[in-house]
Amino acid sequence: MDIKVLGTGCPKCKTLEKITRDAVEELELDATVSKVDDIMDIMQYNVAKTPALVVDGKVLIKGSLPSYEALKKMLAGE
Repeated sequence: MDIKVLGTGCPKCKTLEKITRDAVEELELDATVSKVDDIMDIMQYNVAKTPALVVDGKVLIKGSLPSYEALKKMLAGE
């Protein structure tokens, strides 16, 4: 699983990155989490508002910060 956290460094972006890493570890997912902070790279995903979460090339979240439990469900495929 390839997970990208899109954001330029705002507090919500940093929080999304942290809870994503925590959820991947807790769920024991075979995933790579990376942070994308270059605005030109972010725009390639058609995201105008951050934070955003991209899993295997699909934008799952944009412009909001989910709860930890909601994020875990998304990553687990529920």
